[in-house]
Amino acid sequence: MIMMRGWILSMMLIAACKQQDVSEHILSNKGKDASCAHITGTADGKTVISWIETEKGAETGMLYYAVSANDTFSAPLPVTTSTGVLPHAENMPKMVFKPDGEVIAMYGVEQNDARNKYAGRVLYTRSPDGGKTWLTPQSLVADTGSYDQRYFDMTILPNGEAAAIWLDNRKHTNDEGSTLYYAVTDGHDGFKQEKPLAETVCQCCRTALYTDTKGDIHIAFRDIINDSIRDMVHMVSTDGGASFSTHSRISADNWVVRGCPHTGPAMVRNGTAMHFAWFTMGGGQGVFYCRSLDNGKTYTQKEPVSTAPMAKHPQITALGDKSVMMVWDEPVKVVNNFNYRIGFQKRNKEGEVLETGLLTSDSSYSTFPVIKAMDDSRVLVAYTKKAGELEEVVYRFK
Repeated sequence: MIMMRGWILSMMLIAACKQQDVSEHILSNKGKDASCAHITGTADGKTVISWIETEKGAETGMLYYAVSANDTFSAPLPVTTSTGVLPHAENMPKMVFKPDGEVIAMYGVEQNDARNKYAGRVLYTRSPDGGKTWLTPQSLVADTGSYDQRYFDMTILPNGEAAAIWLDNRKHTNDEGSTLYYAVTDGHDGFKQEKPLAETVCQCCRTALYTDTKGDIHIAFRDIINDSIRDMVHMVSTDGGASFSTHSRISADNWVVRGCPHTGPAMVRNGTAMHFAWFTMGGGQGVFYCRSLDNGKTYTQKEPVSTAPMAKHPQITALGDKSVMMVWDEPVKVVNNFNYRIGFQKRNKEGEVLETGLLTSDSSYSTFPVIKAMDDSRVLVAYTKKAGELEEVVYRFK
């Protein structure tokens, strides 16, 4: 009987370990407030998750990251020169790993400018030796006429250089909105040759910059159209960033809003199409999906993704050429309070729904998911989760 009980206990422990292997794993340091998860990859195929950590009650913090080659992530690694980083999940820090070994970490800090109390500044720091040491941070923009830079993104170009986009206060119109700027690195000399690409861009929504498998460079953002409509648009460069197409709406939602939605677009390409996910309250409310079969010349009719009307902050990834998967966060009422949960939807390469479900329970408070395909059948998802009075960054596989 004792041997039988021991065997049963052993089986229960093994089962618990197996269950734990597919559940949430905490990345951030204990006792710190952590947020703003982002997933990227190294030039040799390792997966990287980055995030911000602050001391309890502090308004700013430092950037950390962890590296994985086999589903197990390293201990948190600090970007040692990244001080004063301002946590903002729509303006989360980003990292890129260039093929030549240089790593770039970009993040936002407060500007404290009298002309705009919400103004921010974008800094970046570089590591010439793969993250072992970090250089003094420098401003993304040198022009003193630029006192507000926010909502940036980065990508690696086919030639191995890094490109960045961001929203900037500099513009040549009195119409509302910011200007979208684009710049690329010049070897190990930082970002150069900045140029404006669009004006009257919604000032408070995340932008998206993406290089597809063909080498085309895609940009998506929320535009302000006719002074009142805030819809998502897309533009593409087929010549390495030398020129970009005129931006066009991925969906004519005609969302008229005099305010800041604080939720940007996401896009990815597989073998058949460009796929898009975004939030709108025009012609329906929540997260929607569409695709383009002709590289942005036309777009399919939008389709609802989540039945929750306030589902927001979508992200999307391609699982090879087989399917795409989206994640988002949505509020859920529990008794007299609201929690947040993470939803997901998988679609095949033709855009047909394969599966829709939840990654987190109604009893948790989980927000701002990011996603990356690990192969053609499995994805990695990271997000922020409340843990008592603090928040932590966690990840899981699906």
